[in-house]
Amino acid sequence: MRYALLAGGKRVRPALCLAACGVAGGREAWAMPPAAAAVEMVHTMSLVHDDLPCMDDDDLRRGKPTCHVVFGEPIAVLAGDALLSLAFRHMASVDSYPPDVDPEKHPARVVRAIGELARCIGSEGLVAGQVVDLEMTGSTEAVPLERLEYIHLHKTAALLEASVVIGAIIGGGSDEQIERLRKYARSIGLLFQVVDDILDVTKSSEELGKTAGKDLASDKTTYPKLLGLDKSREFAEKLLCDAKEQLEVFDKEKAAPLLHLANYIAYRQN
Repeated sequence: MRYALLAGGKRVRPALCLAACGVAGGREAWAMPPAAAAVEMVHTMSLVHDDLPCMDDDDLRRGKPTCHVVFGEPIAVLAGDALLSLAFRHMASVDSYPPDVDPEKHPARVVRAIGELARCIGSEGLVAGQVVDLEMTGSTEAVPLERLEYIHLHKTAALLEASVVIGAIIGGGSDEQIERLRKYARSIGLLFQVVDDILDVTKSSEELGKTAGKDLASDKTTYPKLLGLDKSREFAEKLLCDAKEQLEVFDKEKAAPLLHLANYIAYRQN
């Protein structure tokens, strides 16, 4: 668990969680450590399981050998399971939250946030995307753009969405604010995957810290494969604009971290 969780990574999801908490009117301390740590644990679990031989069968992650390569497949499965369990324990533990969270609203916020996390990683979210992704891998039929978008809205964007929405809930955001931030998160979630697809065909394994060209090697459908590189880059720019549009109603200073994170996701190089 420590090997996988502390191996590095961008920590985009915890950063989004903290920033969303702030833009909704809360303090970052309200979301750290419970919510921010929980979404990173869930993300790491998804990577450990995604790299398994029965899934993507990858041997490099965050610049290091994958968990199952180092510890064996059974221990990697259990490490992922344990990280998932620990994430929900963090979210549910009263001791994880600072005393200045409104005691009357605090339980309702936590329960709502836990439900959001569970929904976004289950059969309506991450798992659904992974199932369709596996079904499409190596398929002889042409994968329509709508199907590819479904995969990535669920497999990649869902947890980014959860990170933002959970932060906003813990921060005490209104329903209108939460839904705007949800739309922002879906845009940057899809953006994250489009950029990932572009980097997979334009960067080396050393630059990425993970195996480059693996989507092409496994005959996966990607945005560059369907649209070409130029159209994929244009799509990425549109998604970035859509995300920024959702932030326009918020205080500019409070929304600045979310704007910065959107730009980072759009223009990252690994």
